[in-house]
Amino acid sequence: MTPPPVWPVVLAGFTAFINLYAPQPLLPSLTRVFHTTPFGVSLTITLSTIAVAVAAPLVGQLADRIGRRRVIIGSSMLLAVATALAATSSTLPQLLAWRTLQGLLTPGVFAVTIAYIHDRWPVSHTGRATGAYVSGTVTGGFSGRAVAGVVASQVGWQAAFLTLAGMIAAAAAALWVWLPPEPGRTRRAAASGTVRRLLAHKSLMATNAVGFCVLFTQVASFTYVTFHLAEPPFSLSTIALGWLFVVYLFGAAVTPIAGRWSDRFGHRAALGGGVAVGVVGALATLAPWLPAVVLGLAFVATGVFIAQATASSYIGAVTAEDRGLAVGLYSTFYYLGGSAGGAVPAAFWQVGGWPATVLLVLAVQASTFGIAWRFWRPAPAPTTSAAATSAVPPRC
Repeated sequence: MTPPPVWPVVLAGFTAFINLYAPQPLLPSLTRVFHTTPFGVSLTITLSTIAVAVAAPLVGQLADRIGRRRVIIGSSMLLAVATALAATSSTLPQLLAWRTLQGLLTPGVFAVTIAYIHDRWPVSHTGRATGAYVSGTVTGGFSGRAVAGVVASQVGWQAAFLTLAGMIAAAAAALWVWLPPEPGRTRRAAASGTVRRLLAHKSLMATNAVGFCVLFTQVASFTYVTFHLAEPPFSLSTIALGWLFVVYLFGAAVTPIAGRWSDRFGHRAALGGGVAVGVVGALATLAPWLPAVVLGLAFVATGVFIAQATASSYIGAVTAEDRGLAVGLYSTFYYLGGSAGGAVPAAFWQVGGWPATVLLVLAVQASTFGIAWRFWRPAPAPTTSAAATSAVPPRC
């Protein structure tokens, strides 16, 4: 059977991440608006990501019971409402409360869509569908930052949140119309397992560790390279540093190809390719020439996105039941890795600057592949009945 079109899951990925990191370019102005410190306004990002880590397993269990499409669309609609309400904040605690709610709602789109892909696509196409989805998340993350920055600079920070809310609402409406339902068997399959059983699954725990390393690499690289490039001989301005995130779009274009690698050559090979690209990129950032550093960052981002797409695909491939919960647990480890990636490299930076930070990133990248090589096994081939069920044509 012909697989369903991938653009609805690309849109779901876009919806999940357009909001999460959008306040980053607004932080300096928010310190003036609320008369607070950079640490205070940085909580608009930190609290949201912590909320994602906490909520992801719970939302995954809910989706296993009531249906993934229902949770994806419902979460998208509520996320639009929470984003609009953030614009009404008159104090920083109010804004932090709405940002925390946004974080709690995000896994309903982010984590559940990965499990949804494995219900709707035949096994031979899940890698490329997941790659397309990750491209949507990358594009959404970049677009959220860009739109928020431009609108806030022209109209104000409240208008930025309202604009994002309108974009999310439009995406939610499109998902409600065009996101195909899951096969009937998925909605009847309650979450029969437990967290303890999933934690005892060695391949899944290894994948959780891979996810931890993946976001650690991304956050560590793109946080501390800004300090590196703000110093001589580069001395980049704040605006120029903000444009570094354009390299994400390069990764967004390449990631769907990585999904095809995963389908054709296996998950370990695809992950190895992503790690190799990331290692080359990290080494290139040591060059004293700005174009080489930018190209290196593009490679780092691409390697991260390839690894993320491969790990997400592997979860669904080796989990026959409770996929929503399994992806939720993965999301928890993933965002914990991001938190560590923002804090741990500080000690390396203090001791040896950017070269020491790159050394740490290289060690984490090597660990990423080492964990997968040791614990990942080839995904089991689908049974005839499972394959037939996975190939159910889309129903609109």
